[in-house]
Amino acid sequence: MNNIGLGLREFWQQLRAPPDALMLELGAGGELLVAKLRAALSLALLLLPLVNIVTGEYMPTEGIAGMFGVILAVAASQVLLLLARQQRRFRWLPWVTTSYDVSLTTFVLALLAPSSLAASLNSMVVWAFYLVAVCMTALRNDGRLTLYTGALAMLQYAALAAAVFALAQTPEQLASADYGTARVSNVLQRVMLIAIVTAITAAVVYRMQRLVELSGSDGLTGLPNRTLLVHHFPALLEGAREHGGSLALGLINLDYFRRINDEAGHAIGDRALRHAVGVLREGLEEGDLLVRLGGEEFVLLMPLPAGRAWERLEALRRDLATRPFVADADADPVRITFSAGLACWPQDGADLSQMMRRADLRLSRAKLEGRNRVVVR
Repeated sequence: MNNIGLGLREFWQQLRAPPDALMLELGAGGELLVAKLRAALSLALLLLPLVNIVTGEYMPTEGIAGMFGVILAVAASQVLLLLARQQRRFRWLPWVTTSYDVSLTTFVLALLAPSSLAASLNSMVVWAFYLVAVCMTALRNDGRLTLYTGALAMLQYAALAAAVFALAQTPEQLASADYGTARVSNVLQRVMLIAIVTAITAAVVYRMQRLVELSGSDGLTGLPNRTLLVHHFPALLEGAREHGGSLALGLINLDYFRRINDEAGHAIGDRALRHAVGVLREGLEEGDLLVRLGGEEFVLLMPLPAGRAWERLEALRRDLATRPFVADADADPVRITFSAGLACWPQDGADLSQMMRRADLRLSRAKLEGRNRVVVR
């Protein structure tokens, strides 16, 4: 039971946590995919009235309400698609689009109420889009968004049901030959179904997040790894271009770190590595991204020009050098230092590979000059 409780607690905490850089990057791609699906579905819905007419199941009131909703959906979907193409520019976009998806469903159901109160609660073709809205949040890779969408759908449908039952003056008004009878029990079942689909979608999001963490994070230090760097760098570069900013890449190598592994063993070496990473993390500022490439090599991305980036790296170097690693109470302190090469966009390259090459050349120079230093030019 304790293991189950811990698992559920971890599941809940993961869903409520803000997504990291890689999840945001994947989520932006998911938002664009959802926008394309929304646009395609909206256009496809234009065929529904025609299908109803051909099959002889056309109902004028539902047809008018449905057509009005479809026209609105088509127009809005094109606007949302245009915004989604500018990936990561609008952080609020997933929240607005999911609110729109749910609210449009409620709006179309409400349009059915004047002709048939039962239709506004029992039109399953329209109501099913609550479930579609919840399921599509899985593509955004943000558990908070899934929980929000499910809660909003349940709240809006329950509020619509309360309004419908309040407007009905006689039981006959809640009955329809085409839609059956609107009952409180049916409403509660559908609210419960939305909750179940929300829970299942949240579990899918959680699983996706765990898989992304395993592929994009270093198991020993918890830092992002090379996979995240490759995926995230284009977005950082695009942001620097759009806002006229700078981007610096520092390639860091811990000096003679393999001696610790050779002399003290890999277990102590792992602890020493985590100590170095902890010190470096403490010196990071907003917008910085520290990545472990492997072994004792790291990349530090900073939204700074060359001069300020060198000052940041130099401050980190001095801080690490003055905070030695102590394996245990009886062990001698081990001084850890690093050498680094710094490259800056756009002077030193137009993409990740060019900047990495230039930073590597400067790292080699720092080692040749005696290590424990930062070389920028």
